[in-house]
Amino acid sequence: MALYATITDAITQYTGLSPAAFFTISAMMLFVYKFVSGMFVAADDHVAVKREQQVTLREPVQIGSITEEELRPFDGSDPNKPLLMAIKGKIYDVSRSRMFYGPGGPYALFAGRDASRALALMSFEPSDLTGDIDGLSASELEVLEDWEAKFEEKYVKVGQLVSERTSTAEDETKVD
Repeated sequence: MALYATITDAITQYTGLSPAAFFTISAMMLFVYKFVSGMFVAADDHVAVKREQQVTLREPVQIGSITEEELRPFDGSDPNKPLLMAIKGKIYDVSRSRMFYGPGGPYALFAGRDASRALALMSFEPSDLTGDIDGLSASELEVLEDWEAKFEEKYVKVGQLVSERTSTAEDETKVD
């Protein structure tokens, strides 16, 4: 009993609350903490997500020269393929930013494409998802240059877009 009286006196003295109010507030704080933390990734899940990211992230592979049509399958729909995006014909591996450029990400429509015009115009219109930068103003071209510099700094360049597949013509000449 002496311990109980000491604890209740200490609670009242240090908090200015009655023991019932102190424990009620403590219980409510614990409930709110559990509720709010439950809205986010649990600690165990966070470890699993990190492990999964480490497994899926691989070194960028150089793909060389490909056409826009050959770039399309690298849009993140196949988790076994790298996530690629082109700016001004230069192809970058953006796999490490899958949460942005992968399926469901805010910039997913740029993946598997040359998004030069859309980036220059800061547009999400499907008609702007092209590498055609003709007719852009000087300020729009400057915005595109900024994007290109950011990509060169952050991502590995893995290839170049070509208008047509040139290897088929080379293969035909080898056969003759």
